[in-house]
Amino acid sequence: MTKKTTKQAGTDVGSFTALQKAEQDGTLTMEDKLRLLYQLQQTDSQIDKIHLLRGELPLEVQDLEDDIKGLATRMENLQKEIRDIEKDIAFRRIDADNARAMVAKYEAQQTNVKNSREFDSLSKEIENQTLDAELAEKYIREFSLLLKDRKETLDQAREAHDERKKDLEVKKKELENIISETAKEEETLLKKAEQIQSQIDARVLSAYRKVRNNARNGLAVVTVKRGACGGCFNKIPPQRQLDIKMSKKIIVCEYCGRILVDPAFEE
Repeated sequence: MTKKTTKQAGTDVGSFTALQKAEQDGTLTMEDKLRLLYQLQQTDSQIDKIHLLRGELPLEVQDLEDDIKGLATRMENLQKEIRDIEKDIAFRRIDADNARAMVAKYEAQQTNVKNSREFDSLSKEIENQTLDAELAEKYIREFSLLLKDRKETLDQAREAHDERKKDLEVKKKELENIISETAKEEETLLKKAEQIQSQIDARVLSAYRKVRNNARNGLAVVTVKRGACGGCFNKIPPQRQLDIKMSKKIIVCEYCGRILVDPAFEE
Protein backbone atom coordinates (compact mmCIF):
# COMPACT_ATOMS: atom_id res chain seq x y z
CA MET A 1 0.00 0.00 0.00
CA THR A 2 2.88 2.35 0.91
CA LYS A 3 4.72 1.70 -2.35
CA LYS A 4 1.61 2.37 -4.42
CA THR A 5 0.89 5.63 -2.57
CA THR A 6 4.51 6.74 -2.86
CA LYS A 7 4.44 6.20 -6.60
CA GLN A 8 1.34 8.36 -6.97
CA ALA A 9 2.86 11.07 -4.78
CA GLY A 10 6.02 10.95 -6.87
CA THR A 11 4.12 12.35 -9.83
CA ASP A 12 3.03 15.31 -7.72
CA VAL A 13 6.57 15.73 -6.40
CA GLY A 14 7.83 16.02 -9.95
CA SER A 15 5.21 18.55 -10.90
CA PHE A 16 6.11 20.83 -7.98
CA THR A 17 9.87 20.36 -8.24
CA ALA A 18 9.76 21.33 -11.90
CA LEU A 19 8.26 24.66 -10.87
CA GLN A 20 10.90 25.66 -8.34
CA LYS A 21 13.38 27.16 -10.78
CA ALA A 22 10.66 29.27 -12.40
CA GLU A 23 9.44 30.37 -8.97
CA GLN A 24 12.89 31.61 -7.98
CA ASP A 25 12.87 34.06 -10.90
CA GLY A 26 10.07 36.11 -9.34
CA THR A 27 10.25 39.02 -6.91
CA LEU A 28 8.75 37.07 -4.00
CA THR A 29 10.91 34.69 -2.03
CA MET A 30 10.02 31.01 -1.89
CA GLU A 31 9.00 31.46 1.73
CA ASP A 32 6.61 34.25 0.71
CA LYS A 33 5.09 32.03 -1.94
CA LEU A 34 4.73 29.13 0.46
CA ARG A 35 3.02 31.44 2.91
CA LEU A 36 0.65 32.56 0.15
CA LEU A 37 -0.19 28.93 -0.60
CA TYR A 38 -0.79 28.28 3.08
CA GLN A 39 -3.01 31.37 3.36
CA LEU A 40 -4.94 30.23 0.31
CA GLN A 41 -5.42 26.81 1.87
CA GLN A 42 -6.71 28.36 5.10
CA THR A 43 -9.12 30.58 3.16
CA ASP A 44 -10.38 27.69 1.03
CA SER A 45 -10.85 25.58 4.18
CA GLN A 46 -13.03 28.33 5.69
CA ILE A 47 -15.11 28.41 2.51
CA ASP A 48 -15.42 24.61 2.72
CA LYS A 49 -16.77 24.94 6.26
CA ILE A 50 -19.45 27.36 5.04
CA HIS A 51 -20.46 24.92 2.29
CA LEU A 52 -20.48 22.13 4.85
CA LEU A 53 -23.11 24.03 6.84
CA ARG A 54 -25.45 23.62 3.90
CA GLY A 55 -25.01 19.86 4.16
CA GLU A 56 -27.09 17.88 1.72
CA LEU A 57 -29.64 20.66 1.23
CA PRO A 58 -28.50 21.66 -2.28
CA LEU A 59 -28.69 18.02 -3.41
CA GLU A 60 -32.05 17.54 -1.69
CA VAL A 61 -33.42 20.64 -3.43
CA GLN A 62 -32.16 19.35 -6.78
CA ASP A 63 -33.67 15.90 -6.16
CA LEU A 64 -37.03 17.39 -5.23
CA GLU A 65 -37.03 19.60 -8.32
CA ASP A 66 -36.28 16.54 -10.47
CA ASP A 67 -39.07 14.57 -8.74
CA ILE A 68 -41.57 17.38 -9.30
CA LYS A 69 -40.61 17.62 -12.96
CA GLY A 70 -40.95 13.85 -13.37
CA LEU A 71 -44.33 13.79 -11.62
CA ALA A 72 -45.58 16.68 -13.76
CA THR A 73 -44.63 14.72 -16.89
CA ARG A 74 -46.31 11.60 -15.51
CA MET A 75 -49.51 13.52 -14.75
CA GLU A 76 -49.53 14.97 -18.24
CA ASN A 77 -49.15 11.49 -19.75
CA LEU A 78 -51.89 10.09 -17.50
CA GLN A 79 -54.27 12.90 -18.41
CA LYS A 80 -53.70 12.20 -22.11
CA GLU A 81 -54.25 8.48 -21.56
CA ILE A 82 -57.46 9.19 -19.64
CA ARG A 83 -58.76 11.37 -22.47
CA ASP A 84 -57.98 8.63 -25.00
CA ILE A 85 -59.75 5.99 -22.89
CA GLU A 86 -62.81 8.24 -22.49
CA LYS A 87 -62.90 8.69 -26.26
CA ASP A 88 -62.72 4.90 -26.77
CA ILE A 89 -65.57 4.38 -24.30
CA ALA A 90 -67.67 7.02 -26.08
CA PHE A 91 -67.08 5.36 -29.47
CA ARG A 92 -67.92 1.92 -28.06
CA ARG A 93 -71.17 3.27 -26.61
CA ILE A 94 -72.10 4.64 -30.00
CA ASP A 95 -71.31 1.22 -31.51
CA ALA A 96 -73.46 -0.51 -28.86
CA ASP A 97 -76.37 1.91 -29.38
CA ASN A 98 -76.21 1.50 -33.17
CA ALA A 99 -76.13 -2.28 -32.85
CA ARG A 100 -79.17 -2.29 -30.52
CA ALA A 101 -80.98 0.07 -32.87
CA MET A 102 -80.34 -2.33 -35.77
CA VAL A 103 -81.59 -5.24 -33.65
CA ALA A 104 -84.83 -3.35 -32.98
CA LYS A 105 -85.14 -2.53 -36.68
CA TYR A 106 -84.65 -6.14 -37.80
CA GLU A 107 -87.03 -7.45 -35.14
CA ALA A 108 -89.69 -5.06 -36.47
CA GLN A 109 -89.05 -6.25 -40.01
CA GLN A 110 -89.50 -9.90 -38.93
CA THR A 111 -93.16 -9.24 -38.28
CA ASN A 112 -93.69 -8.41 -41.94
CA VAL A 113 -91.67 -11.14 -43.65
CA LYS A 114 -93.30 -13.12 -46.45
CA ASN A 115 -91.30 -16.34 -46.15
CA SER A 116 -89.01 -18.28 -43.86
CA ARG A 117 -85.94 -17.36 -45.90
CA GLU A 118 -86.37 -13.65 -45.12
CA PHE A 119 -87.07 -14.52 -41.49
CA ASP A 120 -83.88 -16.56 -41.20
CA SER A 121 -81.86 -13.81 -42.88
CA LEU A 122 -83.18 -11.22 -40.45
CA SER A 123 -82.53 -13.59 -37.54
CA LYS A 124 -78.94 -13.89 -38.64
CA GLU A 125 -78.59 -10.09 -38.78
CA ILE A 126 -80.18 -9.79 -35.33
CA GLU A 127 -77.71 -12.33 -33.97
CA ASN A 128 -74.73 -10.48 -35.50
CA GLN A 129 -75.86 -7.09 -34.22
CA THR A 130 -76.53 -8.56 -30.77
CA LEU A 131 -72.98 -9.93 -30.70
CA ASP A 132 -71.64 -6.54 -31.81
CA ALA A 133 -73.55 -4.84 -29.00
CA GLU A 134 -72.28 -7.35 -26.43
CA LEU A 135 -68.70 -6.94 -27.67
CA ALA A 136 -69.00 -3.17 -27.43
CA GLU A 137 -70.34 -3.48 -23.87
CA LYS A 138 -67.45 -5.79 -23.01
CA TYR A 139 -64.95 -3.21 -24.22
CA ILE A 140 -66.80 -0.50 -22.31
CA ARG A 141 -66.51 -2.51 -19.05
CA GLU A 142 -62.80 -3.18 -19.61
CA PHE A 143 -62.06 0.43 -20.55
CA SER A 144 -64.08 1.67 -17.56
CA LEU A 145 -61.94 -0.41 -15.19
CA LEU A 146 -58.79 0.87 -16.89
CA LEU A 147 -60.11 4.42 -16.67
CA LYS A 148 -60.78 4.03 -12.95
CA ASP A 149 -57.25 2.72 -12.41
CA ARG A 150 -55.67 5.58 -14.36
CA LYS A 151 -57.71 8.18 -12.48
CA GLU A 152 -56.62 6.70 -9.15
CA THR A 153 -53.00 6.71 -10.33
CA LEU A 154 -53.40 10.34 -11.42
CA ASP A 155 -54.80 11.29 -8.00
CA GLN A 156 -51.81 9.61 -6.33
CA ALA A 157 -49.40 11.42 -8.64
CA ARG A 158 -51.09 14.75 -7.88
CA GLU A 159 -50.90 14.08 -4.15
CA ALA A 160 -47.20 13.17 -4.42
CA HIS A 161 -46.60 16.25 -6.60
CA ASP A 162 -48.21 18.54 -4.03
CA GLU A 163 -46.23 16.96 -1.20
CA ARG A 164 -42.96 17.35 -3.10
CA LYS A 165 -43.75 21.01 -3.78
CA LYS A 166 -44.35 21.63 -0.09
CA ASP A 167 -41.12 19.83 0.81
CA LEU A 168 -39.26 21.85 -1.83
CA GLU A 169 -40.53 25.12 -0.40
CA VAL A 170 -39.33 24.11 3.07
CA LYS A 171 -35.91 22.96 1.83
CA LYS A 172 -35.44 26.03 -0.32
CA LYS A 173 -36.29 28.27 2.61
CA GLU A 174 -33.79 26.43 4.83
CA LEU A 175 -31.09 26.72 2.17
CA GLU A 176 -31.85 30.40 1.53
CA ASN A 177 -31.61 31.12 5.27
CA ILE A 178 -28.23 29.40 5.54
CA ILE A 179 -26.92 31.12 2.41
CA SER A 180 -28.15 34.54 3.59
CA GLU A 181 -26.49 34.04 6.98
CA THR A 182 -23.13 33.17 5.45
CA ALA A 183 -23.30 35.13 2.18
CA LYS A 184 -21.34 38.13 3.42
CA GLU A 185 -18.63 35.99 5.02
CA GLU A 186 -18.37 33.77 1.94
CA GLU A 187 -18.13 36.80 -0.36
CA THR A 188 -15.31 38.23 1.77
CA LEU A 189 -13.45 34.91 1.75
CA LEU A 190 -13.89 34.47 -2.00
CA LYS A 191 -12.43 37.95 -2.61
CA LYS A 192 -9.56 37.14 -0.28
CA ALA A 193 -8.90 33.85 -2.09
CA GLU A 194 -8.98 35.66 -5.43
CA GLN A 195 -6.46 38.23 -4.23
CA ILE A 196 -4.11 35.50 -2.98
CA GLN A 197 -4.46 33.51 -6.21
CA SER A 198 -3.51 36.55 -8.27
CA GLN A 199 -0.10 36.52 -6.55
CA ILE A 200 0.58 32.81 -7.15
CA ASP A 201 2.12 31.41 -10.30
CA ALA A 202 -0.54 29.82 -12.53
CA ARG A 203 1.29 26.49 -12.68
CA VAL A 204 1.74 26.31 -8.91
CA LEU A 205 -1.93 27.24 -8.50
CA SER A 206 -2.94 24.49 -10.93
CA ALA A 207 -0.85 21.95 -9.03
CA TYR A 208 -2.37 23.13 -5.73
CA ARG A 209 -5.89 22.67 -7.05
CA LYS A 210 -5.03 19.22 -8.39
CA VAL A 211 -3.78 18.05 -4.98
CA ARG A 212 -6.71 19.73 -3.23
CA ASN A 213 -9.25 18.04 -5.49
CA ASN A 214 -7.68 14.63 -4.87
CA ALA A 215 -7.50 15.10 -1.09
CA ARG A 216 -10.51 13.77 0.79
CA ASN A 217 -10.54 16.67 3.26
CA GLY A 218 -9.56 19.30 0.68
CA LEU A 219 -6.16 19.92 2.30
CA ALA A 220 -3.38 20.52 -0.21
CA VAL A 221 -1.04 22.54 2.06
CA VAL A 222 -0.36 21.27 5.58
CA THR A 223 2.13 21.94 8.35
CA VAL A 224 4.37 19.39 9.99
CA LYS A 225 2.86 18.21 13.28
CA ARG A 226 4.99 16.27 15.76
CA GLY A 227 7.38 15.24 13.05
CA ALA A 228 4.62 13.96 10.76
CA CYS A 229 2.63 15.15 7.75
CA GLY A 230 -0.39 17.13 8.87
CA GLY A 231 -2.46 15.47 6.13
CA CYS A 232 -1.69 11.74 6.20
CA PHE A 233 0.27 11.68 9.54
CA ASN A 234 3.18 9.68 8.13
CA LYS A 235 6.54 10.38 9.73
CA ILE A 236 8.91 12.81 8.01
CA PRO A 237 12.72 12.28 8.21
CA PRO A 238 14.60 14.88 10.34
CA GLN A 239 16.62 16.19 7.39
CA ARG A 240 13.42 16.70 5.39
CA GLN A 241 11.88 18.52 8.35
CA LEU A 242 14.87 20.85 8.37
CA ASP A 243 14.41 21.56 4.66
CA ILE A 244 10.74 22.33 5.29
CA LYS A 245 11.68 24.71 8.10
CA MET A 246 14.12 26.53 5.80
CA SER A 247 11.29 27.20 3.29
CA LYS A 248 13.72 27.40 0.39
CA LYS A 249 11.84 25.08 -1.93
CA ILE A 250 8.50 23.34 -2.37
CA ILE A 251 8.51 20.04 -0.52
CA VAL A 252 5.66 17.57 -0.70
CA CYS A 253 4.82 14.52 1.37
CA GLU A 254 6.17 11.40 -0.33
CA TYR A 255 3.10 9.48 0.86
CA CYS A 256 0.11 11.74 0.10
CA GLY A 257 1.57 14.42 -2.20
CA ARG A 258 0.50 17.38 -0.03
CA ILE A 259 2.68 20.48 0.17
CA LEU A 260 4.50 20.63 3.52
CA VAL A 261 5.21 23.95 5.23
CA ASP A 262 6.84 25.09 8.45
CA PRO A 263 4.58 24.86 11.56
CA ALA A 264 5.53 28.50 12.24
CA PHE A 265 3.21 29.47 9.37
CA GLU A 266 0.27 28.78 11.66
CA GLU A 267 1.31 31.74 13.77
